Amino acid sequence: MNINLEILEASFIYDKNDIKELNTKELVPKMVTRRRLTKAAKIVIYLSSQINSKNERIVYGNAYGELKSTQSILSSINAKEQISPTVFQNSVYNTAVSYLSMLKGNTSEIMTVSSGDITSLNILKAGAVKALDGDEIVLIVTEALNIDHIEDLNKCIDYLEVGVALKVKVSKKEKTMNIDTTNNQKYPASVIHMLNIAKSFDKTKQNIIEITL
Repeated sequence: MNINLEILEASFIYDKNDIKELNTKELVPKMVTRRRLTKAAKIVIYLSSQINSKNERIVYGNAYGELKSTQSILSSINAKEQISPTVFQNSVYNTAVSYLSMLKGNTSEIMTVSSGDITSLNILKAGAVKALDGDEIVLIVTEALNIDHIEDLNKCIDYLEVGVALKVKVSKKEKTMNIDTTNNQKYPASVIHMLNIAKSFDKTKQNIIEITL
């Protein structure tokens, strides 16, 4: 089965180490809330603002989860120390998009996907199925891999922090874009399907992709 999706909005951001320009202070005015945010949550909130997202249904995903929180939990266990309740709360895969939903007051359906290297491809597939209902769907993928001693583990990824957001809807028109899987710059493979779509997005044209389920 094939489903064609029109890309209505697209945004992406990345850095080899640490994405800094996320406008978090303006987007999240309450300091108490800002202090609780994970890096992935800051990226998600920023991307949502860039695609003018409101109360759409969301399909969100990442391959590696909240690594910094996981690292903190494991360090506490290793040191036989008490685990921080905030860190524990922030350790689940849907942490980032949950903060977004609370900030926006979004009570629409949110799905979280984690599928290793094909995470963003499966976000696209899940989003295509959801979009059959006729509404606009927001698709977001992030990776925030810049944790302590990551250099001891990472030998193949150049960009440690990446985020991509697409707003899509079903289209009956023919596809105008292919889904490119080229990854010459060593981004996390989990984001590459959506990242290449976002990079190719042209606001002056119709941007339609074909999703094969």
